[in-house]
Amino acid sequence: MIVRHFLDWVRTAPAGKRAEATGALARAYLYSDLSPEDAASAEGALLMLLDDASPLVRRALADTLAASAKAPPAIVMALAADQPQIAAPVLALSPLFVDADLVDAIATGGGAVQAAIASRAALPRSVAAAIAEVGSAEACLVLLENSNADIAPFSIDRIVARYGHLAAIREPLLEREDIAAATRLTLVAKLSETLAGFVAARHWLDADHAQRIAREACEKATVVLAADTPTTQMRPLIRHLRVSGQLTAGLILRALLSGNVVLFEEALAELTDMPVERISSLVDDGGNAGLRALLDQAKLPPSTYPAFKEAIESMREGGLTGEPGGAARLRRRVIERVLSRCKTEALGELAPLNTLLRRFATEAAREEARLFCDELVAETREAEGCSVAA
Repeated sequence: MIVRHFLDWVRTAPAGKRAEATGALARAYLYSDLSPEDAASAEGALLMLLDDASPLVRRALADTLAASAKAPPAIVMALAADQPQIAAPVLALSPLFVDADLVDAIATGGGAVQAAIASRAALPRSVAAAIAEVGSAEACLVLLENSNADIAPFSIDRIVARYGHLAAIREPLLEREDIAAATRLTLVAKLSETLAGFVAARHWLDADHAQRIAREACEKATVVLAADTPTTQMRPLIRHLRVSGQLTAGLILRALLSGNVVLFEEALAELTDMPVERISSLVDDGGNAGLRALLDQAKLPPSTYPAFKEAIESMREGGLTGEPGGAARLRRRVIERVLSRCKTEALGELAPLNTLLRRFATEAAREEARLFCDELVAETREAEGCSVAA
């Protein structure tokens, strides 16, 4: 009887009142102890309200039924196909959807619908993959910020490929502890490209200069990241660098001059298709002929041979150890030694190498100065703290 009166009243009531009454009827259906006949009548009335012209009414229906497992499936499915602001609550909360339903909604819905699905608790890997593949930037951001989402590594890589140039996407990605080193390098490369383009567009630097600085910043970040990468994960990182065109002679030389022998040897093993143990043996052997053959097989420019030879000799003598910065910072004394050795060679082909080594020397000197100043400030503060305590 109550439902009959409701149906009669709802035909002429204002939209706001209809929305309030719709919410009340939906709550009564979910939580009141209705007889089977009254429950059937209430469900019929709720189904009829799907055709209400006012979105306020349908939104009230969606808000009330969204999180309930007792909601009529037909109504929930119909609401999910409604306008985005009406579909969003049920797609974000309803337990009635299976993964295939959500994947289909991602493929056919807009950004608001995709973002609502991305916010779901315990989002399964298959749905996260669909968002990564076709979702909007907003949806991917919501997905990355959803701590309960199960995101596969390949989905992370897909988001990086599609939206890695956006700062809002990069930030949560870089904060994640579960992304691979290769993915972090891709993000660094995206950031460098963006900054180089911005600087060139502003005419602060010419395009070539900006690109060179960006490339060197990427190489520095690569060596720093590789220093913290477990040995077991080094080869996938090297392969990523090779496929992306970043495994250059300059990067390999930087790694060696930073004392990152693992990165240096793994890079040669990848380029020569030889076991890394064999590479280590040839490097430690001390024979110039074997080293030259190794570098030739790796297809490194012949002009870089004097630099590699001198750096390896310094490594054998312990010159790559004993300086702060671990295996992530260029060694100033070694670079100066290599630079002096290369200056004695005929200039010609070595001119670009000498230019690169001078840039390395400048970078190392600046890093050394920063470390010195930091230590000086720390000692001063410590001394002042002791004076106050006394």
